Amino acid sequence: MPITLAKSAGFCFGVRRAVDMTHGLLRGGTPVTLLGELIHNRQVIDELLALGAKVVDAPAQCSPGDVLVIRAHGVSKEVMAEIESLGLSVCDATCPFVKRIHELVAGHSGENAPTGTPQVPVIIAGDPGHPEVAGIRSYARGPVFAVRSADELEALLLERPNLRDLPVIAVAQTTFRAEEWKKSIKILKSLCTNAKIFDTICCATQSRQEEARALAGECEAMVVIGDRRSSNTSKLLAVCGELCPSFLVEGSGDLYQLKSGLSRFRSIGCTAGASTPARTIKEVLSTMSELTQEPLNPETEAMPEQAAPIEEAPMEEAAAVIEEAPPADEAPQEEDFPPLDDFTAALEKSLNSMSTDQKVKGVVTAVNQSEIQVDIGRKQTGYVAASEYSNDPNADPAKEVKIGDVIDLIILKTNDAEGTVQLSKKKFDAGQAWTNIIQAEEDGAVLEGKVIDVIKGGVLVMTGGVRVFVPASLTGTPRGENLDGMKGQTVRFRVIEVNKPRRRAVGSIRAAAQEERRAAERSFWENAEVGQVITGKVKSLVSYGVFVDIGGLDGMVHISELSWGRVKDPSEVLKVGGEAEVYIKSLDPEKKKISLGYRKLEDNPWEVLRAQHPVGSAVEATVVSFTSFGAFARVLPGVDGLIHVSQIADRRVDKPQEELSIGQVVRAKVVGIDFEKRRVSLSIRALLEDEAPEAEDDYSDEDEVVFSSSSED
Repeated sequence: MPITLAKSAGFCFGVRRAVDMTHGLLRGGTPVTLLGELIHNRQVIDELLALGAKVVDAPAQCSPGDVLVIRAHGVSKEVMAEIESLGLSVCDATCPFVKRIHELVAGHSGENAPTGTPQVPVIIAGDPGHPEVAGIRSYARGPVFAVRSADELEALLLERPNLRDLPVIAVAQTTFRAEEWKKSIKILKSLCTNAKIFDTICCATQSRQEEARALAGECEAMVVIGDRRSSNTSKLLAVCGELCPSFLVEGSGDLYQLKSGLSRFRSIGCTAGASTPARTIKEVLSTMSELTQEPLNPETEAMPEQAAPIEEAPMEEAAAVIEEAPPADEAPQEEDFPPLDDFTAALEKSLNSMSTDQKVKGVVTAVNQSEIQVDIGRKQTGYVAASEYSNDPNADPAKEVKIGDVIDLIILKTNDAEGTVQLSKKKFDAGQAWTNIIQAEEDGAVLEGKVIDVIKGGVLVMTGGVRVFVPASLTGTPRGENLDGMKGQTVRFRVIEVNKPRRRAVGSIRAAAQEERRAAERSFWENAEVGQVITGKVKSLVSYGVFVDIGGLDGMVHISELSWGRVKDPSEVLKVGGEAEVYIKSLDPEKKKISLGYRKLEDNPWEVLRAQHPVGSAVEATVVSFTSFGAFARVLPGVDGLIHVSQIADRRVDKPQEELSIGQVVRAKVVGIDFEKRRVSLSIRALLEDEAPEAEDDYSDEDEVVFSSSSED
């Protein structure tokens, strides 16, 4: 069964807005200080810190000249007053839905309530320790009660019966559980006759919980992706946990501990908290698919729009100042607040921006090293400055362009008074390259680029004039390893995340490598044959052998297959990173195991023995060991022959040690070879007997008789 992702998983509007605003400041070179963690996601915070942001606990800790960014959860009224008194530059990234609750509470029970309004108790359904709830509390003028569940609400109202008759104001934390809030509303309506209830759960939170509930009802297990400190993530986990076994993972690394547990489920659903970036979701899905050997649902492979990447926002939006509260006599009323869906649409519309650059074709009419003159079919003369010709600083338009060439351009500026148009080929090329980036993300194509810079959070890869950010975790290098060695390298990567309005892309070198490895593996099993010779790269050494990368997958050379001689340690033969010419000994497609051989048939010492030292030939051998019945002498590396005690000399020898010593080189005759049992018989005596007739010419017949007699004695 495929792995299915909930449609609304990932960044919600408020989170995306807060992160985009902060990135807008950082990318623009503005020094940024975060007042607490911007959102509850460690990966995102680490990225912001890598870009130069700082985190402080109090406004007074903000460095002079920095812009203080208020977190998405909002802050208390007192903190806002402190910020204002310090005269700090502020970027208020508070989620608009949270701000709406502040205004509701302030308008109905706080300082913005109409004059003469008595103190009104406020009930907040949410986690009392959460910063969002702490901020909401501060805008109330009367007593405030925070309850974690409908049961706690009921207990509160039973313990304090006086609340039942008061005009209580009830709101919910934006990430409160929708089902629990419905139960709470029923209790409020039945016990508090004068309660004024505001449905303030974020529509994104509610839709995520509903989708998660529906998906959990269809799947055997659920995986929830998000930071463990995230309130909305924990709510999603609770919703899913009511219907099926559910697991929380912060990233793909957590999946390896769950591998055995997940593999027993036939269908798995996934959802993600509103503060989880899209690339984390994609990485988890990809890893889960690999570990469970289950495909992704085709609809899952296209990430939902909510899961927008972390990118910059326009500077004018990022630099928004704190809005002043309306006067007391203009306090907001319930009817003043538009429906949440309309509110979301209005906010989205306010952040959209359009590019008006126009594309044209120009015919080159003149060219020199400083500029290109073109005819674009208008009365104005077109000029392309050398600096606007190419992203390559070494490009020379005078050498690459000739009169009559047609080039694609973008209009930068029109000066009707002077009758000129400034154009850019570089910008057009970058736009086309960006189109290629978008298409690559849609098609899943693998691109090639050059690592141009190494930053704290990862590397920047240039491809076709577009910079693509590759997080350190997706470079394919071991965790914690220095990335400086990657600078200047040409790498292949997949585009896993694109923000079209901001023209920002995130890539994964690891994903491309994994994809190419899988393709190589498929090709290998389709074409591999026993006996096939392959040149591979030594990947690792173990006590029992060597693992060799043979192009996309690994095979093992057992230590016994490294050499015809005895090998105590594989490092005696091969080194990690070196090349090795191996051959396939055996294949097991079911278990995906490949057994390799390294020692060559032509190096087989027994074949060398057959060819060079047949029976009857004389050899030089080195004595290597003794037994009670003789001595073993090494004829060739890997081949030892036995010199029987009776064959050591031309006379009786009781012990081989009487005539021989370890390491001694002797000449002997090969008197027998058993290739099947791999045994060799040697004889010094036979060689002496063969050589004896050669000396007979030096003796008389009488001498020969005397020699024979003394020999017999």
